[in-house]
Amino acid sequence: MAIAMASAHTGGVTADLLVLLIVVVTALAFDFTNGFHDTANAMATSIATGALRPRVAVAVSAVLNLVGAFLSVAVAATVAKGIVRLDAVQGEALLIIVFAGLVGGILWNLLTWLFGLPSSSSHALFGGLIGATIAALGWGGVIWAQGADGVLTKIVLPAVLAPIVAALVSAIGTWGVYRITGKADPDKVNEGFRWGQIGSASLVSLAHGTNDAQKTMGVIFLALVAYGTLTETDEMPVWVMAACAVAIAAGTYLGGWRIIRTLGKGLVEIDSPQGLAAESSSAAIILTSAHFGLPLSTTQTATGSILGTGLGKGVGVRWSVMGRMTVAWLLTLPLAGVAGAVCWAIAQVIGGLPGVLLVFALLIALSSVMYLRSRRDPVDTGNVNEWPGDTPDSGTEVAKGTAPVVEDGEHGGTTGSPAPETTDHSAQV
Repeated sequence: MAIAMASAHTGGVTADLLVLLIVVVTALAFDFTNGFHDTANAMATSIATGALRPRVAVAVSAVLNLVGAFLSVAVAATVAKGIVRLDAVQGEALLIIVFAGLVGGILWNLLTWLFGLPSSSSHALFGGLIGATIAALGWGGVIWAQGADGVLTKIVLPAVLAPIVAALVSAIGTWGVYRITGKADPDKVNEGFRWGQIGSASLVSLAHGTNDAQKTMGVIFLALVAYGTLTETDEMPVWVMAACAVAIAAGTYLGGWRIIRTLGKGLVEIDSPQGLAAESSSAAIILTSAHFGLPLSTTQTATGSILGTGLGKGVGVRWSVMGRMTVAWLLTLPLAGVAGAVCWAIAQVIGGLPGVLLVFALLIALSSVMYLRSRRDPVDTGNVNEWPGDTPDSGTEVAKGTAPVVEDGEHGGTTGSPAPETTDHSAQV
């Protein structure tokens, strides 16, 4: 491991090495929050339609996130080399910038998770890094636009286009699906599409691993460059890839039930054909962005896809929920940036290792407060498919002549009237 080699090279544990270790741990903590914050992107619709039981869904997603993290490092290169001007700062100063940015991203992730808002973990990370960099180096310390690189080209533009393109593709796909299957047996259609959802949701999880785990790899790479263990031209260390893959997989398995409920039940009432259309369009867009090295927001892509299924089928959309999501999206970059800047200022005023330790302690304290607050209104596998304010008769719209799916105890009771004995649940895993 590069850190162990650095310790041996310096003859022991130094203050700079401790700062590096704290930065790496914080980066993996961010990766963990990214996992449970973004589980909904892949599995919310499959859980909502009953294609997968909640615990099975997050377990499948965790394994595929783990695999996906090893498939490419194109996005990691964008994070490490496309935001902060590496030649403008070195050593401990750069480590503190990276650390402050990570803390800002984690705090925003946890705050939006507490409110059940599917905001972008990618933008939280980028916002924290940009805010800390501006506080330390001024506006010139950030690469805003430089040919094909920079914040505007590789972050802002994809953020604007992703939900629009995803909604359009998903709406067309949903419209086409219902046109093709309109005269088919509704029971068989729903059963078949539930099986299809298992594959499409798995593909989204794999795509998420190729995109989001790499962002943390890039941040750790940046820290190792700052410490002097690596140079900008070195390959990504295998241990970095493995650690990030395990962290995001562990977070995914924890299950961000609050956000899963919002995406699965809060925005649009989803049937299995809609779920397949949403997941397929999300996977296609995320994998394309990973291929071209664009650090796309999987949250915005998945949300756009789910919105598109409602528009494509012509069912009601809860625009108040969509409005809250949009506000969270607009606030993510600036507020995570403010958090990153404040954390950098605290660490800078105290100075060195003591400053980093103080900010790390504040992170632990604020994270604990938000977790304890969440326990007052817990969301888990028992109520993840129950949207607040819904009546028993306002669940997922079922095609005419189709019996509702009966949920077992893990899903928190039944939806609608009890289904006849002949209803087939074989597609629910």
